Amino acid sequence: MNDYILDRFDRAILAVLATDGRISVTDMARRIGLSKSPTQARLKRLESEGVITGYRALFDPVRLRREHVAFVEVKLTDTREAALAAFNAAVVTIGEIEQCHMIAGAFDYLLKVRTADMVSYRAVLGDRISQLPHVAHTSTYVAMEAVKDAAV
Repeated sequence: MNDYILDRFDRAILAVLATDGRISVTDMARRIGLSKSPTQARLKRLESEGVITGYRALFDPVRLRREHVAFVEVKLTDTREAALAAFNAAVVTIGEIEQCHMIAGAFDYLLKVRTADMVSYRAVLGDRISQLPHVAHTSTYVAMEAVKDAAV
């Protein structure tokens, strides 16, 4: 994003998009208090500068039978660059892993895993996650309720 600083209109555009990514430019302009042309220009600039990186649909995990959420700490046997690269390449192939973050701490990675139920989760853990390159051990924390679940 170069040295551009977001002003109140840019932040308003982002706030609107965070709750309604399908809003028309006309409706957005009305909500943020600008006319259509400057709103559209700002939106295009935010996209071209990489502030807005894309648009996506959100899905109901209950309707998709993926309401079971577990967070998994992963400790690796090896943390040299080649081992990390092998783990990173393999972890993206597992569809049930919704998020994967490298962590500075007592373990190496934190995964967010979404499945239908505990039986499905145990299968994914045993058959897929535990078989990832260089996995020494895992610890699982099952989410009981999502109090806040929002993107940036």
